[in-house]
Amino acid sequence: MLSIVIPTHESERVVVRTLSCLVPGVVAGVVREVILADSGSGDGTEQVADIAGCRFMTVAGSLGTRLRTAAGQARGPWLLFLRPGSVLESAWTAEVERFWMLASDEGGAPKAAVFQPEAYRGQSLGAQVLNLLRQAAGGGFRPEQGLLLTKTAYDRLGGHDAKSAAPEAQLIRKIGRKHIAVLHAGISGSQ
Repeated sequence: MLSIVIPTHESERVVVRTLSCLVPGVVAGVVREVILADSGSGDGTEQVADIAGCRFMTVAGSLGTRLRTAAGQARGPWLLFLRPGSVLESAWTAEVERFWMLASDEGGAPKAAVFQPEAYRGQSLGAQVLNLLRQAAGGGFRPEQGLLLTKTAYDRLGGHDAKSAAPEAQLIRKIGRKHIAVLHAGISGSQ
């Protein structure tokens, strides 16, 4: 089962979109918990979390510290990091379950996954190939695509760096492009 971690700060309005797209995962039994790792918001982010049944944690410190603390408290064997305002395409639960089956095969299976940016959806095959080539040439994956990996792999990698200015991107680089799969389900918008 999946623990979803969303770092928030004054995210009351945008996090509602993200939480609403997670409902199919809860209904399907894929989502065990959603954790909002907040930096001390003064808006209604905590009330939104309470209404939605999420765990709400106020964590002082950097983004990396908030993400690491929430991941350390997560109860599920899988972690999904999303940015507030991100909206997953409705087929996301099936894609995650498919990836779990591939990842359990071990061998040469990717160790982590990201979602396909909505901007790539509906593009011609040529444009999609061009975008994939750009990623292979160093463009890489972005934190806006979410990140799915096992809690064991997260811990083995050392988690998010509390001192990094860009801890999400740094973790993606640690995993490495060849160990990250792109799920077919799209993701759009984030704060």
